[in-house]
Amino acid sequence: MGNIFNIQRFSIFDGPGIRTAVFFSGCNLRCRWCHNPESISAAQQLKFNPDQCISCGKCFAACEYGAHKLENGAHILDRGRCRVCLGCAKECYAEALVPVYTEMTVGELEKALLTDVEYFRQSGGGVTFSGGEPMLQVNFLLDILKACKNHGIHTAVDTAGAVPFADFEKILPYCDLFLYDVKAFDCETHKKLTGAPNTLILENLAKLSKISDVTVRIPVVAGANTGEMAGIAEFLSGLGIQNYEFMPYHKLGAGKYRSLGLDSAGTDIFDVPGDELMDEIKKQFLEYDNRKE
Repeated sequence: MGNIFNIQRFSIFDGPGIRTAVFFSGCNLRCRWCHNPESISAAQQLKFNPDQCISCGKCFAACEYGAHKLENGAHILDRGRCRVCLGCAKECYAEALVPVYTEMTVGELEKALLTDVEYFRQSGGGVTFSGGEPMLQVNFLLDILKACKNHGIHTAVDTAGAVPFADFEKILPYCDLFLYDVKAFDCETHKKLTGAPNTLILENLAKLSKISDVTVRIPVVAGANTGEMAGIAEFLSGLGIQNYEFMPYHKLGAGKYRSLGLDSAGTDIFDVPGDELMDEIKKQFLEYDNRKE
């Protein structure tokens, strides 16, 4: 079984062509700017969107722990009482209360992906497995990659790379492209921003770039990692990697924090990078590319 929190069809930002992006739950990094907070925990969570509540009262009756309350006419979810039994979510047809992830078999996910196979073939697209960190469910990932290859579907894995290289070796024969995140070059800075060192991440990238097709994806977060760009550019140049793309930070995930009962204050200290800053960073990388040539 795999824990999947979203299947996004008709994506054009997760590899070549029109793609279906499959998002796995669970991540071993804690990026301070994360815009998919529902992907972080490997445990099941309950999302509550009060704006969708129609006040039918069924969740009150379904919850044996008294987690649902009315305060000044507003529906409140007391997460201190909630045991994430999902009894309320099963009764909520308005989808104000929903579980974060769905458990799926390889066969169920394969069937869902095959509905888009004609779009893949006509556009040169395929399936991208993302997260969270899909490599944390490597055995399920391996099986669904094999299933995709049996149907001739182009496959990509979006990873932060903080896993043993043996896990990459498991899936290498079935993965056409790795989308590899590099968030900082300095180890202490990386640890401060993500909660983990980047030694293994950079070592894995150096190995992987020699044996597989890799596109490096670099988040650009003003107030966080923009001072790391020169180090990243020099490192990629040293590896001969010229396939990279930038992912400007955005604040569209703030509502997700609220729906999970989480504090989003950590994301508020960062800024969206402006066009001038993005142009400077792109120029910096091109200079390193030209030196390599």
